[in-house]
Amino acid sequence: MGLFGITFIGIGAMIGAGVFALTGFAAGLAGPALLVAFLLNGVIASLTAMSYAELGSAFPRSGGAYNWVTEALPRPWGFFTGWTNWFAQAVACALYAVTFGSFFSEFLVILGFLHHDFLLFGVVGKSILDKLLAAVVVAFFAYINYRGAEETGKIGIVVTTIKVIILGLFVVFGALATFEDPTWPSKFFGEQGFFANGLTGVLAAMGFTYVAFEGYDIIVQSGEEVIDPGVNIPKAIFYSLVVVIPIYVLVAFAALGGITITQDLLTFAGVSGTPADWATWNLLGELGELGIIQAAGQFVPYGLPLLLIAGLTATMSALNATLYASSRIAFSMSRDKLFPDAMSSIHPETRAPYLAIIVSATIIGLMALTLPIESVAASSSVMFLLLFSMVNVAVIAMRKNRPDLERPFEVPFMPVIPILGIVFQLLLTPFLLTSLGLSPGVGPQSEGFVALVTMIIWFALGTAVYYGYSEARERERMEEQAPTVVHERTPSERESQILVPIANPEHAEQFMRTAVDLAKERDAEILVMSVVTVPQQTPLDEGRQFVDEKRDVLREAMTVAEDADVPVNGTVRIGHDVAQAILNTIEQEGSDAVLMGWRGRSRRRDFVLGSNLDTVVTDADCDVLVERVGASDGSVEELFLPTAGGPHAELAAEIAGAIARSQDAHVTVSHVVSTGADAEERADAEERIQDTMDVLGDVAADSQLVEGDDVADAIVERANDYDLTVIGATRESLLQQLTFGAIPEEVGRRVDTSVIMTKRYLGITSRLQRWFSRT
Repeated sequence: MGLFGITFIGIGAMIGAGVFALTGFAAGLAGPALLVAFLLNGVIASLTAMSYAELGSAFPRSGGAYNWVTEALPRPWGFFTGWTNWFAQAVACALYAVTFGSFFSEFLVILGFLHHDFLLFGVVGKSILDKLLAAVVVAFFAYINYRGAEETGKIGIVVTTIKVIILGLFVVFGALATFEDPTWPSKFFGEQGFFANGLTGVLAAMGFTYVAFEGYDIIVQSGEEVIDPGVNIPKAIFYSLVVVIPIYVLVAFAALGGITITQDLLTFAGVSGTPADWATWNLLGELGELGIIQAAGQFVPYGLPLLLIAGLTATMSALNATLYASSRIAFSMSRDKLFPDAMSSIHPETRAPYLAIIVSATIIGLMALTLPIESVAASSSVMFLLLFSMVNVAVIAMRKNRPDLERPFEVPFMPVIPILGIVFQLLLTPFLLTSLGLSPGVGPQSEGFVALVTMIIWFALGTAVYYGYSEARERERMEEQAPTVVHERTPSERESQILVPIANPEHAEQFMRTAVDLAKERDAEILVMSVVTVPQQTPLDEGRQFVDEKRDVLREAMTVAEDADVPVNGTVRIGHDVAQAILNTIEQEGSDAVLMGWRGRSRRRDFVLGSNLDTVVTDADCDVLVERVGASDGSVEELFLPTAGGPHAELAAEIAGAIARSQDAHVTVSHVVSTGADAEERADAEERIQDTMDVLGDVAADSQLVEGDDVADAIVERANDYDLTVIGATRESLLQQLTFGAIPEEVGRRVDTSVIMTKRYLGITSRLQRWFSRT
């Protein structure tokens, strides 16, 4: 598929049912400022479109946001992105189904088969018939998807061309009708002004119609079929926006300016009063999904049937695409073991994921039958706002996690653009829900409340599914991604575990001595691991031929612990990424601490310690120790413990105490104060030193208060006189701290003797710090 074809896919997805169904409702929210709402929505959509262009060109395969977030962010982000995307596509599909039902019943009225005020069988009015037709069309397209039929690229181009031509006619005739009316400016600048409902109304309309801009998600889903995706995917995304944004603005202008308020139209809308009592934007809001249909009936030749045909075509096309996307997301999550295996079952004859289709169609049908169209549209838009925000987070994280990734297109001014996208998208949500009414109950003043409750229920259900089912199965997937090919285990009833990844056998003995000292202190077992890495394009099984050399390294390291009478186990894993294999092992084994080695420098400026170390230090859900082996022989008689207080310094004191007790070493506790420090600063320093001495307990120790204008210089100057320095991560803010903090990292680089840096796992605080470090 070339640039032309993929661009038309994006245009077709964006000029779907949204512009037909939502323009009337949005006019009622924003007034004439709907023009501004569409324009600003286009600007905000363009911010996220850049993130889609970067990730879609770098990963030209299906899966989209779900795969990107899974790749870039820690668990359970991937699950909840997939869960959100599944529901977003399903709710969008329900919106298109309800709109189809409304258009189809109106088409039957125009053809004379039904009267506008019909009542079938004495109970089935138009609103009920709309819902029933929505359920029928969902069932029909579920069957189409089950049979394996899908819309081809050529048919998609033809359908999109028809929609653009009809909307073009609507714009042309609407503009003519507007300018033929000498009073047309009053339709935009009447008594209530251009911003009839203020900025709040504009923001609400933006949120309400945001679902209409989700088409570039379909472009990246087609990445595997695109010729030269690195070039054509970004171009298609931006070309489609350049075409679609002006169309939306012009359609809004034609509808607001071209429509004439008549008594018949007021009767059709079910409202009272005279034409003089109503503004065009207000009446369009009352007409809802039939707003531009009725407008076309006034100023476009054969406008009613023409726009209804276009609307029916658009809704069917969009319904089929979103049902397909929704079921494929469920299918992908099942393959990734987040959903039951049955959801990824393939029908032997049609080769379609039939259970994923049935479950998705059932959810869509229930929403179409039970929720008001305003609530459906609001739920859909909010879900896409959340989804796009996650994608913006992912593109920021991916820049940090995968700096070597080939990016044919790069978001400029990183990370400003995606952060702006996140802020604006999250800003729209409360205005949208508030404008639709948050009164508890069901009714015209409660559409926002219904949408909010629906989303809360969905996320509560997702939380239950993940922690009750998916989390355990996700660990199985981790094992498949980094399989354990050697696992030497000795029986142990100890509840605590220290993980020691060994990469360089040269210093393995020193690392194991440190691990043994800590294991004795914590009454823990040691798990030694090594990782066989293979390139991304190479199957993991190919790494088995390199396992034996890693096995020898493991056994040599394990001997140190066995001689010290500490339970020790060993494992060799195969993976594409060392850091991810280590993190998977921490998660699966429930490790309480990880001890890693550091050469004392990073080969690249964009890493602090090194790519693998940076990732593990930032993402590990356990205590982290990083040791740089110095020039000494490994024996420890004098130990230096600089402290600044806080949980990381407390962990450093625990480690220093464990080593000192095992090695019968002496500890010097130190704190640096500024030159000429006053009494208050010195008293605070003495208090921190005493807290550290209390942690050391019975260890032989003394303390020193050091004056210096540069903390790192003062520590380095003294640390070289000791066999080992143990230093905790600094207490910098969540936004400032990346790994251990500037001072410990500088000490680790500059001191000639051995250094251990420590970082305590702080639960939710550590997770927040991890999130901020990635943004």
